[in-house]
Amino acid sequence: MQIDGAGRQQRGHVLLIAGDAAVRRRAVQVAPSANLAALGVLPASALLNSHVPSDTTYLDGARDPNTVLMRLRTAAATPGPLLVYLSGRLTLDRRGHRLHLALAGTTASTVRYAALPWDWLGTELGARSAGPTAVVLDLVADKSAWPVLQEYGSLPAPPTADVYGVVVPPAFVGGADRVSSYTHHWIDQLRRSPTRPANLQLHAFAVGAAALPPGTLVLPATRELSVSAAAQQVPQDEVPDPRPHIHALASGGRHQEAATLAQAWEQHVLQTHGYTSPEATHWAEIRADLARMAGNYRSATQLWINAGRTRLEHQPPDAPEVLAAAAGALYCWTQLKDQAEARDAGPELVRLLRALPSLEPRLLRLTQQRLEVLEGSP
Repeated sequence: MQIDGAGRQQRGHVLLIAGDAAVRRRAVQVAPSANLAALGVLPASALLNSHVPSDTTYLDGARDPNTVLMRLRTAAATPGPLLVYLSGRLTLDRRGHRLHLALAGTTASTVRYAALPWDWLGTELGARSAGPTAVVLDLVADKSAWPVLQEYGSLPAPPTADVYGVVVPPAFVGGADRVSSYTHHWIDQLRRSPTRPANLQLHAFAVGAAALPPGTLVLPATRELSVSAAAQQVPQDEVPDPRPHIHALASGGRHQEAATLAQAWEQHVLQTHGYTSPEATHWAEIRADLARMAGNYRSATQLWINAGRTRLEHQPPDAPEVLAAAAGALYCWTQLKDQAEARDAGPELVRLLRALPSLEPRLLRLTQQRLEVLEGSP
């Protein structure tokens, strides 16, 4: 038996809420009922990441927002850990300009009294005084809600809860009536991992594997995910290889998402294999190439130089990986248009090239000549 600070027995709660399905051109974008059914086969202990006694509430097909509110209030009152999962369609009350989770049967003209005001979620969960709170979202924004989300740059969320999830834009045309990709991969990680990953890990891997539509709003935001990426602990040989998906993101112009996921994996590898391991250097090189693809030649140059120096500490100077890193650094440096940036990176690049006897002498000579010109420039 676990007791909280007030002497009450700890008890957890899982609240699964399915809003209205999101459909575009007769194709289902998100099927909340299918998502709830898939989550329902998992034990509450896996969803909560806790073995305290717990209750599970399913709300599928609800039409009255007050019914959902009462369930939220009951869940928020639990003294132990709480997980709230919401899936469905985000819409907007055009008159009040408030975001709502559309419930079954909600139409554009009935939003104000037939959908759940989004700020109710924050109000109820914000009043919790005990127990960790996690909110997982798998949503699609309709045409009325999407401009508001773009204006906010995020989705308003309870400040007292850890919020993870995705909001897909309205232009996305979905597939069949099945579990959505983000929720599917969240569940898949829970099933595959020998130990229950933290929610941040589940989120990072689900985002990386889900092949989300361009423009998808990811919560936490990519910058927040980058800061928290050190929490990654799941061994690399247990999730699909993320590299093809990361490359696809970058090729599709989603450079920030690609960089964030690569950084998350790099942090995991650093913790698992060490800072000077070949695995860590490989992921640094991946980030260097992603920076090149994004046109960030300053960052790409520095990352390639660092990778080359690290490889030189463990490999001979004529090793193909060492020469490839030097070639990457040299190419990106030649693409720098800002003279000050090129001048700053030049000396390190020259030192790296001088350490490679098998390098074609002309490349070192041209690099030195350009650096001399840059150093003589105002």
